[in-house]
Amino acid sequence: MTKAIVTAALTGVLATRDQCPAIPYTPREIAEEAERAAAAGAAIVHIHARTPEGGPDWRLETFSEIFSEVRARTDVIVNFSTGAVGIPPEDRIAHIRELRPEMAALNMGSMNYAIYSAKRKAFHHDHVFANSFKDIQFFLQAMNEAGVRPEMECFDTGHIGNTRPLIDMGVLKPPYQFSLIMGVLGGIPGTTRHLVDQVDSLPPGSHWQVIGISLNQWPLVAAAITMGGNVRVGLEDNFYLEDGKMAKSNGDLVEKATRLCRDLGREVASVSEARAQLGLEAKARPATSLGRSGAPS
Repeated sequence: MTKAIVTAALTGVLATRDQCPAIPYTPREIAEEAERAAAAGAAIVHIHARTPEGGPDWRLETFSEIFSEVRARTDVIVNFSTGAVGIPPEDRIAHIRELRPEMAALNMGSMNYAIYSAKRKAFHHDHVFANSFKDIQFFLQAMNEAGVRPEMECFDTGHIGNTRPLIDMGVLKPPYQFSLIMGVLGGIPGTTRHLVDQVDSLPPGSHWQVIGISLNQWPLVAAAITMGGNVRVGLEDNFYLEDGKMAKSNGDLVEKATRLCRDLGREVASVSEARAQLGLEAKARPATSLGRSGAPS
């Protein structure tokens, strides 16, 4: 069985410090969390940009600063997000075209995305997460031109099925990189039975990792480890090491994931081993620097 690749999703876009004090906002804070995650055994870091106040940020200069800060600390594989609601596709891909990270997340379908509070009998963050085939194809073509591996985020079985016409068109090229996101309201439930079905639905030869939401994360991590898959943990997806025990950093969550791997008989891939396993080429920070206006300088 191959070594397990651990990804850390460092900050997300919705989580706030009111919910978890360890959520990083600034480029330096995000890079420091990347360093902690890498030191604990993560080979990949998945990154959203945030404003200093904690809101979502799509400015090229912010992503550039994050990339530089991360590369000053670690050679971990960088995976930038492209997922957003209400942001034009051109703005969501600009940092991928310019900075050319090794990987970029790509949402593979539309869904009702919400958080429901049974205690309050109310929905939070209730919106339609729209990802049309036209937009998916646009992102794939831009990633192909930039030499960036698309990490296909699938919230349900139909999202996996959405890859079939794109493979037939030749716009989606192997090796295929899947993230199976489980436990989001509006998507597939976070159970081992559903994970087995998701994995069985993948194109042959696919790389895959599981992303469990909240405390569903840990049984799904254990299942993926025993099935030969890879895993993602991190404060974007889950704050807790166990019920009532909040993580103090992404490093805490990665440390638990790597311990689970070894307890279940899987070795954990280093950054260089993960690159070789996934067929990625290491990329240095681009030489182009960005001024405060976001224009090349």
